[in-house]
Amino acid sequence: MKYYSLNYNSQDISFLDAVRKGLAPDRGLYFPKKVPKLPKTFFNNINSISNQEIAFKVIQPYVGKDIPENRLKKIVEDTLNFEFPIVPISDSVATLELFQGPTLAFKDVGARFMARCLAYANINNKDEKLTVLVATSGDTGGAVADGFYKVKGVDVVILYPKGKVSEIQEKQLTTLGENITAIEVDGTFDDCQDMVKSAFIDQDLIQSMSLTSANSINIARWLSQMFYYFIAYKNRIHPNKKLAISVPSGNFGNICAGLVSQQMGLPIDQLIASTNINNTVPSYLNSGVYSPKKSKSTISNAMDVGDPSNFIRIQKLFNNDIFKLKKILKGYYYTDSQTKKAIKEIYKISGYTADPHGAVGYLGLKEFLKNSKEAYQGLFLETAHPIKFVDIVERTLKTSVEVPERIKHVLNREKSSIPIHSYEQLKSFLLKR
Repeated sequence: MKYYSLNYNSQDISFLDAVRKGLAPDRGLYFPKKVPKLPKTFFNNINSISNQEIAFKVIQPYVGKDIPENRLKKIVEDTLNFEFPIVPISDSVATLELFQGPTLAFKDVGARFMARCLAYANINNKDEKLTVLVATSGDTGGAVADGFYKVKGVDVVILYPKGKVSEIQEKQLTTLGENITAIEVDGTFDDCQDMVKSAFIDQDLIQSMSLTSANSINIARWLSQMFYYFIAYKNRIHPNKKLAISVPSGNFGNICAGLVSQQMGLPIDQLIASTNINNTVPSYLNSGVYSPKKSKSTISNAMDVGDPSNFIRIQKLFNNDIFKLKKILKGYYYTDSQTKKAIKEIYKISGYTADPHGAVGYLGLKEFLKNSKEAYQGLFLETAHPIKFVDIVERTLKTSVEVPERIKHVLNREKSSIPIHSYEQLKSFLLKR
């Protein structure tokens, strides 16, 4: 499989080369030359296939010969060493828990897969140090820090917006040390993301170090998110009903992976992009005009993205045909007040404690089902454990959230970060390393 830049001004490259580069030299996102179709027999027999074997079959065409099959199988097995439970909320609604990994966030899948792919790629580049530069609006930082912690030959630099991530999220990305460095940016997530993109086309940096990104702009992070859509289809509660999946959406890599899955043949009948007031994509689906805007802070901070990078990939999947896109993708957005009411509603209906992002996903699914004339099995993705947003959840529900054992060790660690407010400061820091 070859990958090309969506700015169409760079050479086509292989999977591992695209993973190592992160962003094309022309600042475009990499995109596969084709989206392969899986045979119907695969879906007919999916219930008898392990999660790891499903994931291998899904990702192998995109990797090609870059990683030997036995090694790729081991990478997939190491990535998917936790479960993805489906929890019923009502007769027609359930949630897919994606937070059962080590950092309690759905991004564990992509971060672990990418880290293991890069570890393999570095086997033959032992003398070349790779710097992973990543922007986070919340959970990406912790997942990337954990996934790359102590990976030989890789340094990780994580940019996050000051005061705009939760306390636990900040602890996860600022307390590991070793090969992990946290940069605290006086700005928004979009500012952090712009700095990362600027670094990739800065000739001074390019000539002095090897840079890549672990955001969902990186194909390894992005494409591996397909895994849990296939697993969700395999384990769905009502297999005879049409399937609708609501995705809390920020940078739109996750839902883009769902759309790729659907084009590979996965029988997802409807995808729903559920956002907070950072509603660039829902507005586009309603008006046909794509108008990025400055991001605004909300209680669902991982979705505080005003200019989602991955939406260009979605447009490419549908050849910029908004009418085709609207047949499979709906978009809705919600305020913090509505999100809190949804957290209460979910808890009242089922006793289930949702985080703010999952609550936004629930609202989008609920709105779609209300307007649909057909019977659907509805899934909303629960992308983070509620402990990540413990203050909001506990104040909203007036109850306590138990701290999972695997997160307790993080809470007493000391934060270590480097404050900056400009790209020039980031560049100076990177050049001095």
